[in-house]
Amino acid sequence: MEPAIKIRNLNHYYGTGLLRKQILFDISVDIHPGEIVINTGPSGSGKTTMLTLACGLRTVQEGSVRTLDTELNGARPAQLVRVRQNIGFIFQAHNLLGALTACQNVQMTLHLDSTISTRESRRRAVELLTLVGLEERIDHYPRQLSGGQKQRVAIARALVRRPKVVLADEPTAALDKASGREVVDILQKLAKGQGCAILLVTHDNRILDVADRILTLEDGHVSSFASGIGSNTEQLSTAFVRMQRKGELARHLHELPDGEFVDMLGTMTEEFEQVLGAMDVAHAQTTNALLDQVLEVTAERISHLLSAERTTLFLVDRRRGELWSKVAQHEGHEPLDIRLPVGVGIAGKVAQSGQLMNLADPYHHPDFNPDTDRRSGFHTRSILAMPVTSRAGLVIGVVQVLNRRGQDSFNSSDEQRLGEFAPSLGIILETCSRVLSAASADAV
Repeated sequence: MEPAIKIRNLNHYYGTGLLRKQILFDISVDIHPGEIVINTGPSGSGKTTMLTLACGLRTVQEGSVRTLDTELNGARPAQLVRVRQNIGFIFQAHNLLGALTACQNVQMTLHLDSTISTRESRRRAVELLTLVGLEERIDHYPRQLSGGQKQRVAIARALVRRPKVVLADEPTAALDKASGREVVDILQKLAKGQGCAILLVTHDNRILDVADRILTLEDGHVSSFASGIGSNTEQLSTAFVRMQRKGELARHLHELPDGEFVDMLGTMTEEFEQVLGAMDVAHAQTTNALLDQVLEVTAERISHLLSAERTTLFLVDRRRGELWSKVAQHEGHEPLDIRLPVGVGIAGKVAQSGQLMNLADPYHHPDFNPDTDRRSGFHTRSILAMPVTSRAGLVIGVVQVLNRRGQDSFNSSDEQRLGEFAPSLGIILETCSRVLSAASADAV
């Protein structure tokens, strides 16, 4: 079967002369009928540029873009019009006409087809608006609709002609979780039921599970183009269980050299976060088991790199106002469970202030809490405690390293080394919080 969109060696530039800058680099991608391809990547990576090139809204400069069996590089205006007539467009700006009702905005795209009566066009418009949850807003004007409702009208308008290709740029950006899920379910039915090819640009990890393949752009380059999470969730879950049982992940991380371990930790956690975005609560136990392995090995590596005796990783529970130990290294066989109110103890103070603390003599510090030492029989001589933040800048955890071997305290080099782990630990602990919150909400 021929691809609905076939892109080969595509390059694109903005500006001229000395200001000319390359945006896309040698892109080659096939998107087939009935396939949903989600295009992800950082802002500015070229996602929207590629989308507009694929539908002829932007002129192809170098390479080949063949959409619905028409070459767009050098295509005549009439050819571009014919291609666009078979494409449904969903962009971030809804572009509704204020003088028309929601139904009329959807109907207007059907008026280009003289074989469709006004009665039939209204029936189809009402059907699509009902599918996107706007059955009670059919005759409302855009000024009477919220931003999310306007976006749903735009989505209905794009789908009402039953296009062969749908190109969508952040279609769920203005929608809540439930509404966004309804929209992508409609897109999925369109792809599978009518053989429509869908290219969808998004930053919304909640909808990655509908993808047959996920295309990731970074700085204008294709960094990956792999099978979608939705089709592989069960296989991934099975792999996670197997990995946990055999301890393969822990062994692999243990064997990596120090520098490679830090790099691997960052790469793995970022990729694993995308997988988690497609997993439901049923996978929470497997997910937590895998993350626990990563955290345990990370704690060991931190202790080794900083020549410390022990490392504890705390998770901050803002709802309860406390810290609890996700990993606490000690000599006993049973897990050491440490719980502290935010603001109490060194870790609690770090969680409260968001500031690193480096203590050479903790027993003489007013915030030091010796209760854990008394329970475990351990004697703390020095502490290095660092806050771990989410991407939004919220303190979600604390990593606390105890007893620098061979000297009284940790130094600035130790602080810098510990800081190298912070971004990856932030992703892991944020993911832990998400999974635990989802499981808790589901239990309620």
